[in-house]
Amino acid sequence: MRLRALPAAAVAAAGLLLTSCGGTASTGGATAAPLVGIDYPRSDTDFWNSFNRHTSRSAEKLGLELRTTTSQDGVASLTANVQTMISQGVEGVVMAPQDTAAIAPSLHRLTAGKIPVVTVDTRPDSGKVFMVVRADNRAYGTKACRYLGTKLRGRGKVVMLEGDLSSINGRDRTEAFNDCMAEHYPRIRVFGEATNWDPSVAAQKLQTDLTAHPDIGGVYTQSSFALSGTLQVLRRKGLLHPPADPRHVFVVSNDGIGEELKDIAAGRIDATVSQPADQYARYALFYIKAAIAGRTFRPGATRHRSRIIQVRPGVLEDQLEAPLVTRDGGTHDGVTSVKSTDPALWGNHSR
Repeated sequence: MRLRALPAAAVAAAGLLLTSCGGTASTGGATAAPLVGIDYPRSDTDFWNSFNRHTSRSAEKLGLELRTTTSQDGVASLTANVQTMISQGVEGVVMAPQDTAAIAPSLHRLTAGKIPVVTVDTRPDSGKVFMVVRADNRAYGTKACRYLGTKLRGRGKVVMLEGDLSSINGRDRTEAFNDCMAEHYPRIRVFGEATNWDPSVAAQKLQTDLTAHPDIGGVYTQSSFALSGTLQVLRRKGLLHPPADPRHVFVVSNDGIGEELKDIAAGRIDATVSQPADQYARYALFYIKAAIAGRTFRPGATRHRSRIIQVRPGVLEDQLEAPLVTRDGGTHDGVTSVKSTDPALWGNHSR
């Protein structure tokens, strides 16, 4: 339905007005707190632990009651958790399925029960969801490519530590990085390594690549899951040099956790793309509350500086901002960045 516009004072109080919905969506209310189920995909990374903490804070502000589960990156666990939520009588579900194809049966079950779903960070390959809350993951791969291509001056070798290609995030980042390199830096050779988001696998494959190709000049790790292992391998190989040293191996990560920002400031790595864990939590819960209330949205710009797009009929995605973060905050082959010390970055307040 179309929403009725609120007075200006109410809009200011809500703070979550979306121009794309054709009206306002209030985040407050005196009615009983809606019961929302939320499944945390993992609890072993700084990014997801930060997201988990922010959901509790956002739920309190939005007046939601939560039932939480953790699937530990397993689709079988997520399927069981969804069934548990249904039995608990939840009115809506927030999830971040890492296997974006295998989640379809659970989505069909929720749709049949008229329980709206918001997915965060990932977009299911099929099935109905009320809203997807994530950033443009193809832009992650492109930004990493542009940065490394500039730093290597269009020549050399790089290792890309890929995520899980069963996840749309892994596919988007991998395809965009490869497409950008092929188009803009054809003299850079890319060694793509599938890791299944497993840090030990990532470290092992990077070690093998550096042994076979000691002249590798850059590493793109698609998530901070591989950050510690990457630095350990570079240290063992005697390749952990300051940025000004000609032997420096340029490292670009993804996530924007506090540790990455500290490593950028210290010159241990060079860049990351900051996924907004705090905003993921805030808007995932905002949209599930709106879904429960029967509100609707349409494609267009939002007042929180994102854009809602239609990815397929009946599925909308709110693409939140995810900036490139560097030490100098400069522009790299047309891609602007922010300084790692910028207080606006959630990673600088994640502990």
